[in-house]
Amino acid sequence: MDPPGSSRLLPRDLWRIPETRKKGWYLALMAPNVKGPGYCWLDPSRLYCNQQGLQDCITDLLQPFWEDPIDLVAGIDAMGFILGAAIANTLQKGFLAIRKAGHLCVETYTQPYADYSLRQKVMEVRTDAITPGLRVLLVDQWIETGGTMQAAIQLVEQQGGIVAGVAAICIEDSEGGRWIQAQYKCSHCVPNHLMPQFNQHQLESFSTLGVRHSLV
Repeated sequence: MDPPGSSRLLPRDLWRIPETRKKGWYLALMAPNVKGPGYCWLDPSRLYCNQQGLQDCITDLLQPFWEDPIDLVAGIDAMGFILGAAIANTLQKGFLAIRKAGHLCVETYTQPYADYSLRQKVMEVRTDAITPGLRVLLVDQWIETGGTMQAAIQLVEQQGGIVAGVAAICIEDSEGGRWIQAQYKCSHCVPNHLMPQFNQHQLESFSTLGVRHSLV
């Protein structure tokens, strides 16, 4: 039994599929941060539990790339692994994991970067996967400041690879996000009329879940 005032999300909210599935309908399944500072402002991965939501998310992300030549899909540690692997499977292409430094036991190329919290980190990728001219689709769950994705782009291009595109559930209107969208073919799932809510980190859908967003 949940204690009084519990903010636990109920499973029944997770399985609903609307009769008319407009682009991005599944974004309402995402959960707000209820734990406070130190965590991301929301949890996008809740939508992955809904089979139709996950399938529609992947379809929307791939919409601009169906006719493009793509040799390899690369997902960024860690949540980019989920969407990246699912997209690679859909395209019937291989999947490359771009890791946080210290996890690969093989020779790697490294690239320093600042993540969404502005903490300094290092990213790495194995040296034997990207060859000159290889067209790579880069996938992450979310692009907030753009630092993580920019580091992944550098790792691909430093080896002569070509960034065929960038895909993420949301690319926020940050300096880094705008730079990425200006330089590369990009795909995200957020309809234009919802982007102000995402940029302000406060979704109207949070109120329908019956939980309080701890960052407001």
